[in-house]
Amino acid sequence: MSDLPTVRTPVLDVWCELQCPDCATALDDVRALRARYGDRLEVRLRHFPLEKHKHAFAAAQAAEEAVEQGRGWDYIEAVLGRVAELDRKGEPFLVEVAAELGLDAEEFDTALIDGRHILIVDADQAEGKAIGVTGTPTYVIGGELLDGGKSQDGLRARVEEIADRLLAGAE
Repeated sequence: MSDLPTVRTPVLDVWCELQCPDCATALDDVRALRARYGDRLEVRLRHFPLEKHKHAFAAAQAAEEAVEQGRGWDYIEAVLGRVAELDRKGEPFLVEVAAELGLDAEEFDTALIDGRHILIVDADQAEGKAIGVTGTPTYVIGGELLDGGKSQDGLRARVEEIADRLLAGAE
């Protein structure tokens, strides 16, 4: 057994929903953060479907199916890149995107019917409410909640500042 301290990778939770135009805009920041930090920062999508978006809950479940099939971020980015289509087409669009990405679309359809991922989505939403998330996108890093639901100005810089501090403390 080693006496070396375990170095924890800092975690950035991105509270998001896949029918949210603001989350689609924030995707560029998330991509930049993932590119800048690579595996030195764990970026996790957390589900916070808003009632005003009627397909958001299904989209969150579909994203979990994509994670299960090994293409979570690819799917999330594909759906967020086409929010207007999700608005228009609804759940069939979620299955369509899965097929376009070469995922098992039939399994997506079944997952949306049988609700196998509902508990994950419900747990995320409950945790988000408990810590004060009120809108999307919202970031949580180093115990700080950064609300991007009203404005995303300066948020990426703030996330980077906190990430850099956490990474410097881990060295």
